[in-house]
Amino acid sequence: MTPNPLLGVFYHWLGGLASASFYVPYRGVKRWSWEIYWLTGGIFSWVFAPWFFASLQTRDLIGVLTSAPSPAFWWPIVFGLLWGFGGLGYGLVMRYLGLSLGMAVVLGLCTVFGTLIPPLFTGEFHEKLLATTSGNIVLAGIGLTVLGIVVVAIAGARKDALLTPEQKAAVVAEFDFRKGIAVAIFAGIMSPCFAFGLAAGEPIKGLSAAAGTGPLWTGLPVLCLVMFGGLITNGVWCAVLVARNRSGGEWAGRVAPSVERPPLLRNYVLSALAGVTWYFQFFFYTMGESQMGRLGFSSWTLHMASIIIFGTLWGFAFREWKDVGARIKAVVWGGVALLLIATVVIGYGNSIAA
Repeated sequence: MTPNPLLGVFYHWLGGLASASFYVPYRGVKRWSWEIYWLTGGIFSWVFAPWFFASLQTRDLIGVLTSAPSPAFWWPIVFGLLWGFGGLGYGLVMRYLGLSLGMAVVLGLCTVFGTLIPPLFTGEFHEKLLATTSGNIVLAGIGLTVLGIVVVAIAGARKDALLTPEQKAAVVAEFDFRKGIAVAIFAGIMSPCFAFGLAAGEPIKGLSAAAGTGPLWTGLPVLCLVMFGGLITNGVWCAVLVARNRSGGEWAGRVAPSVERPPLLRNYVLSALAGVTWYFQFFFYTMGESQMGRLGFSSWTLHMASIIIFGTLWGFAFREWKDVGARIKAVVWGGVALLLIATVVIGYGNSIAA
């Protein structure tokens, strides 16, 4: 199948929408501790959804994984484990900074590291980017993406400077700018390990294709391994918090006598919805990457840009920007416009390469 970069951009937008939306159901979870709803949703993200969709859309899943070369099998798990630290931080950033500002800081760092490190690591940076017209166009798009992220982050910082603690708490209950920025930097550095895990599992894609899997779905077996690595990190940390906070009884509705019993069915359904939505960002990411041709590493930039676009829209929907003036809102929309232009530029560069 001939790559179709414009279709790839569309898939990346779907993945970005899923990523920007996954935390929305968690906002409806009542009287559960963070570690309880995060781990509940995570079971669907890291276990149920990856194996279900890979079993549904690929051929001989178990045979492909068991016949994979050892490095192609284990490195995606290792990188998934490292990515898990970024995922943990990502969830905490949403608590401390809200959707708009949190995503801008985390994903700005993710964009730079996740896009440029793979071609630098493989020695293809000059060959694929600097020495070709299509590569120069993609680099220009990456530059526009970074500029757009900086603009959105500046608007977020200005918003933070203007609002009172009471106004911040009204839209982000646990708002903490310093703590949120520190966690965001850590998450932004660790999160690109997801892209490295997919790259390390490239031989598995070939095995899956040889087994009869269609081109759109060959990345799903690798996704099972990367997500399993993320399960290890998140599962261990949540288990520590459950033991420390003695919150495990919340799964069965056991809380202090003075606290109203949590709505268990509602919480489980919302957490499951959040978890599956979280998985779908990577489901569509692998589909988009399959369409990007030889400049496929630019998929990460497209993914990050689309997340920020939709995350900013959610931020406005939840009135995180309601108490700032028109000038700051104009800066935000200017940053979003730059990101939209960047996705078009990167898609055009990839179409020339294809």
